[in-house]
Amino acid sequence: MTHARDSKHAAEETLGEATEVPAARPAADDQPRPGPPKRTRLGGTWVAVVVALVVLTFLLIFILQNLENATVHFLGAVGSMPLAVAMLLAAVAGGALVALVGAARILQLRAQNRKSRKSV
Repeated sequence: MTHARDSKHAAEETLGEATEVPAARPAADDQPRPGPPKRTRLGGTWVAVVVALVVLTFLLIFILQNLENATVHFLGAVGSMPLAVAMLLAAVAGGALVALVGAARILQLRAQNRKSRKSV
């Protein structure tokens, strides 16, 4: 039993001696690797177009599934139109209102910026 243990120990020593430390890497490997590609405006536009197409597809499906007529009353006017079209018009009107308020704020900030530039 001691003989088997001694030969196993000797085999481990020879394996330890045979193992070599890998040589140093060439200088070309020491250069930093390029990172992920930079984001560009064109890439962002592409993502926006794809998202818009998905949203428009869902909107079209919504409109096609809700074609029942609804009576709409607005400022004394009464009309009948498909429910989905009425909801779409309401959403567009809300978006236009938000855009007008946003545009007014942008113009206000630009005027303030011009005024601060002139005073410097």
